[in-house]
Amino acid sequence: MPKFATKKALLAKTETTYGTAVATTSTDAILLSNLELQPFEGDQVDRNLVKPYFGASDVLTANARTKVSFGIELAGTGTVGAVPHYGTLLRACAMSETIVTNTAEEGSPSNAKVIYAPVSEGFSSATIRCNYDGVQHTVRGCRGNVKLSCQVGQIPMLMFEMEGIYVAATDSSYATFNQSVNYSGIATPEIFNNTNTTGFSFHSKSGLAVNPDMSSVEIDVGNTVSYRELVGSVKEVLITDRSSSGSLTIDAVSMATKDYFAAAAANETGILTFTHGIVVGNRVKFTAARSNISSVSYAENDNVFQYNIPFTLLPDRHDMVSSGDREFTLEVF
Repeated sequence: MPKFATKKALLAKTETTYGTAVATTSTDAILLSNLELQPFEGDQVDRNLVKPYFGASDVLTANARTKVSFGIELAGTGTVGAVPHYGTLLRACAMSETIVTNTAEEGSPSNAKVIYAPVSEGFSSATIRCNYDGVQHTVRGCRGNVKLSCQVGQIPMLMFEMEGIYVAATDSSYATFNQSVNYSGIATPEIFNNTNTTGFSFHSKSGLAVNPDMSSVEIDVGNTVSYRELVGSVKEVLITDRSSSGSLTIDAVSMATKDYFAAAAANETGILTFTHGIVVGNRVKFTAARSNISSVSYAENDNVFQYNIPFTLLPDRHDMVSSGDREFTLEVF
């Protein structure tokens, strides 16, 4: 009988030991969209045999691996200070997870939150299980990269590209798998707009709450991801470097207000921050202390001139004295 493309789900859980698959439960369900699975991918090695006749040689496969990509809505849990369901995946993209407990006085709003930030060592990994209408793909040792995409009038998204060690697919009851999926503890996302997105500031040009001049922001964590399978070693997906970048689209302003062209010419570095969400427990704040403008170009939207501004996110540890090397923080609260 046919396998239906509308019947699929994904679970993810942090591994205790790299590459050793862990059992997943209903609380490990990931609510996502645009799920794309490449079950088997490898490097093709052509034998290129010399023959007295036309025809291809057989091809051998090396470095077998699995890739999976998907989007997750940028939202909280509905409970302030609770770890979001995508926390496992952020950690597998070379980020730390810091849970800050509530220290506010009784009667005051809770200041609990969960903070994610890039790190350069101690990377986590995840086991991912995808069920495609009864065919189950287990991917162990998953690591990858993530991008943040925020467009006015749309749901802000975290776009993940994960890679892991290939494991042969198995038949697994979709009905049983479906019963193990629990999407509780996931808040409904809010549209990225002037009402729900506040505190926007970019290189000292602030005021999103009173002047919605920003129409989009894109962030790419920029992890370098490599699969290695050496003799005498273990199969492993490595994150070997990071170069975080992004782009911002805002309405054009007068030179008296802010000369972004001069800022680019001067290689200016400044803060980028915004908070999305207005409901406690469903708020996310992005902050990059050192966004470096590289160029500025014109764009048009609704016959209005805009600036498209690409930038690089520089590590906070630029003076080799400041603590940490994080380019940004993502706070869920």
